[in-house]
Order: sequence, then structure tokens, then C-alpha cells
Amino acid sequence: MNTYITLMKLTDQGAKDLKAAPKKIEDGLKMFEKMGGKLICFYATLGEYDYIGVGEAPSDEVTTAFNCALSSLGSVRTTTLKAFTIKEFGDIIKKLP
Repeated sequence: MNTYITLMKLTDQGAKDLKAAPKKIEDGLKMFEKMGGKLICFYATLGEYDYIGVGEAPSDEVTTAFNCALSSLGSVRTTTLKAFTIKEFGDIIKKLP
């Protein structure tokens, strides 16, 4: 499975309906799991982003579909980073010419 870090910012709609956020987060997690993903950790944060999630998914396509579905609900906008373990990164570096 691939690892992804998703940075999320509340939209105006999401900020207005903040009391519903815990339920929406749980619903999002269930949707991610149905798509084959697994949440590793999730945090509400201070600063530029309101939430950060780290998860695993079988492919970039699954992650992209999930982020599109999540954004279409209107409460958050996402920025996603594909992450590599130290071992994976080492294996990539070994391929350098």
C-alpha cells in the first residue's frame, strides 16, 4: 500500500457547520475504508491547515478519487502528498544513474 499525507483546509461552508465536523470526519473515514484505504492517524491542527490525515491506499487513483469525493462534499479542500518510508526512499536513490 502507498502512504499519503492529506492536508485539509475548511471551506466557508465547513467553518459554518463546524459542530458537525466530528461526524463528517467519521463518515469520510468510512468512505476511505470502503475504497480500500486505511487511516493511520488524523489530527486537527493549528496553523495553515485545519486537519492532517495520514493514510494508506492501494493506488494514486484511489487516493485521487477519495480526495475528489471529499472535496465535492463542500466542507474541506485538500492537498495530498505521496510519502515514502526511509527504505522506499533508499531504494529510489539506488536507481539514480
